[in-house]
Amino acid sequence: MSYVHEDIDEVLVGQEEIQEKISDLAKQITEDYRDKDLLLVGVLKGAFVFMSDLAREIQLPIEFDFMAVSSYGSSTKSSGVVRILKDLDYEITARHVLLVEDIIDSGLTISYLLRYLKARGPASLEICSLFWKKGEQAVPLDVKYPGFEIPPVFVVGYGLDYAERYRNLPYIGVLKPSAYGAEAEKTDPSAP
Repeated sequence: MSYVHEDIDEVLVGQEEIQEKISDLAKQITEDYRDKDLLLVGVLKGAFVFMSDLAREIQLPIEFDFMAVSSYGSSTKSSGVVRILKDLDYEITARHVLLVEDIIDSGLTISYLLRYLKARGPASLEICSLFWKKGEQAVPLDVKYPGFEIPPVFVVGYGLDYAERYRNLPYIGVLKPSAYGAEAEKTDPSAP
């Protein structure tokens, strides 16, 4: 790895590791969905980098759609309140849908999306998440295609952001507390 941004405290998952994991996930998805009508649904904005690389590795004809949701704002913790900012363009009734997420931490956002999409009657609905803070979930989740289990720290890079920054980093790194004012959050009694 040639460049580590000055705001990164530690690189958790490097670029090569990410690409290897994506290749493995894509092979499994290709086998599982052979001869099926697969629609990848990316959760914007974070999943766009992952979904782009994943889609190019899947050896099937696939379609894409996107949803945009908000549950963070500029915080480092999910608020638990999910707002749909952009809904699907395609009908998903009787289709095989793979929800592509960058990271699952509390699980509240993905749980909400699963309920929302199941109501539309897909033939199947599964989750593929590149990162997962296992044990942090407030709700039980079955992630059929899990990537990396990471510790419960705030991470950025590879599509993940803090206040819309750092998405373009090719690795996953722990953001230095000074980069997001963690000391201010600790002293603020209303902070989570």
